[in-house]
Formats: sequence, C-alpha cells, structure tokens
Amino acid sequence: MQSQKTNYDKLMQDQITALTSKKTLLLHSCCGPCSTACIERLNKFFDVTIFYYNPNIYPQEEFEKRLYNQQKVINYFNGVKIVSPTYDEHEYLKTIKGLEGEKEGGKRCDECFRLRLKQTALYAKQHGYDFFGTTLTVSSHKNEQSINKIGKEIEDETKVNFLYSDFKKHNGYKRSIDLSKQIDLYRQNYCGCRFSIKKED
Repeated sequence: MQSQKTNYDKLMQDQITALTSKKTLLLHSCCGPCSTACIERLNKFFDVTIFYYNPNIYPQEEFEKRLYNQQKVINYFNGVKIVSPTYDEHEYLKTIKGLEGEKEGGKRCDECFRLRLKQTALYAKQHGYDFFGTTLTVSSHKNEQSINKIGKEIEDETKVNFLYSDFKKHNGYKRSIDLSKQIDLYRQNYCGCRFSIKKED
C-alpha cells in the first residue's frame, strides 16, 4: 500500500500564516530560473537572501554561467540579496563517493540535497537567519517529499527553522518558465552534476 504524500505546500502556508512579522530567509537556489517564482511568492513574507551553494554543478564554466543568470534574477527583484560560496566540486564528489552509479533521482541525489541544505542551514545559523529553505521543489523532476524530509532532519539537527515547500503547486513551474523568458535567462538542459549530463549518441 502506497503511503500518503504530505502536502508541503499547505505546511508552508501554515508557517507563513503563523508569522507575526517579516522574517529573514536564507533560500538555497540551484539556478536563476528555479528561483524566480519562488522569490516572487516569498518576497512579501520574508527578507530573502539567495544562497547559491552548488558544488555539484559541472563543469565550473556551467557553475559560473548559472551564477551570472542567478544575479540577473537578484537584480530583477528589489531587496533580494545573494551569497555565493566558492565553487569546489570536490566537496560534492566526496559526499556522493560510492553512489556515482546510482540512477538520477536516487540515493546520490538525496545526498546531494542533504549536502546543500546542510550548508544552507549552517550558514543561516551562523548569520542569524530565521529560516532556511530551497527552491529545488519547483522542479517537476525533483521529489518534494524527499527534499522536505531531508530539510526537516537538518532542522532537528541544527535547530534552524526549515521552510517547507512544494513550489510546483499554484503553477509554480509554469510561472518560473514565464519569468525566465521575461528576464531573458539561460535555462540549462541538465540538472547540474557530471552524472546528469545526457550522453550523446
């Protein structure tokens, strides 16, 4: 029997409803296009800082290209800030060692999510943010159940509030495409890591 899925969009709405003032949010982002609709939705409730921490992205030129387009999104939305730690793919490769052969969307991806969310939470804790979260759930290719469970585990570990999300809801993915066209963003054709690049025939 299949277990019932948790409605993480509703849980986020509950968290937002409970706010008594505008809070600070460190929002992990994998790329500019994914962040667009998320920022638009959250901006009125949070002071948003994008945390562009993605050591999984390969090659470095791709990382820089996505960072450039992330900056274009930051410039589009007033008041949003960005933090971008130095690129180091070795952090990612060390984390997923032994899982290189896993299929896309499997255990390797979960460890990648965990690495990036953990670093987001630690930075949020060190710099006094009220919440941490991620834009990853806007993608139709990402499992919001796994991502949110990992986020909750990290919240329990670090004692930093995790903002639940399922940004695909309310036409979030479609809105991200529309905004990407409006801002004239580069939209990549693979997730990011060296293992997700489609092999040419």
